[in-house]
Amino acid sequence: MTDLKNKTALVTGASRGIGRAIATRLAADGARVGVHYAGDEAAAHHTVERIERAGGTAFPLRADLGEPDGVDTLIAGLEAGLAGRRLDILVNSAAVPPAGPIQDDTPNSFDTVFAVNVKAPYFTVQKALPLLNDDGRVINLTSAVTRIANPTQTSFAMAKGALATMTLTLASQLGVRGITVNAVAPGVTRTETNTAVIASLGPEAQFAAITALDRLGEAADVADVVAFLASGDARWITGQTIDASGGLYLGLRG
Repeated sequence: MTDLKNKTALVTGASRGIGRAIATRLAADGARVGVHYAGDEAAAHHTVERIERAGGTAFPLRADLGEPDGVDTLIAGLEAGLAGRRLDILVNSAAVPPAGPIQDDTPNSFDTVFAVNVKAPYFTVQKALPLLNDDGRVINLTSAVTRIANPTQTSFAMAKGALATMTLTLASQLGVRGITVNAVAPGVTRTETNTAVIASLGPEAQFAAITALDRLGEAADVADVVAFLASGDARWITGQTIDASGGLYLGLRG
């Protein structure tokens, strides 16, 4: 476990899946966590209750990051939840899923992917900077699809690639304040919400066969990497994308 006692964190998209695992892990390490959600209030409160039952502290934040005022709503809720505290850790985890191959994509679905997966993280960082402590942490969730050609996820991969570039440039800009900016890139990761989707694509064994560690990822696998980057132990790491895919598509296995 890392020591985040007396730290504060905002995790977007924390009502389920990888975001929930990240929020739960940061809270277990001692952070007070803002649990953002877009619309599923029950799921967000379940995350908060899970944290509180384990002895942690959390508060829910509702904001639709696909709407023009979504980031402003998020930051207003964050300030209220912090109750005078400063922010130490910002995790941009919220995302909308791929819209399909190019022949099935539409301008509206494309705009939604970029609004939530690129524009919202960018302006969340911008508007959170006055709240963010020096020596703080910004961690962005990208994806292994940025290094793998997958025709069914082109616009999604484009958006995650933009987030990786944002990570690099903001690390250079914010380093003078001691703020580190890094990204974590999951691969095929099983969560409570996507198990059926993965199963519909084929047997789990086929995904394990293209992963060096011979299994699907779990949300906790990704959350543990985020927790490390949020900790003091990662103080000398910035501008990096950490691949947390278990070695997806590294090449032929011996």
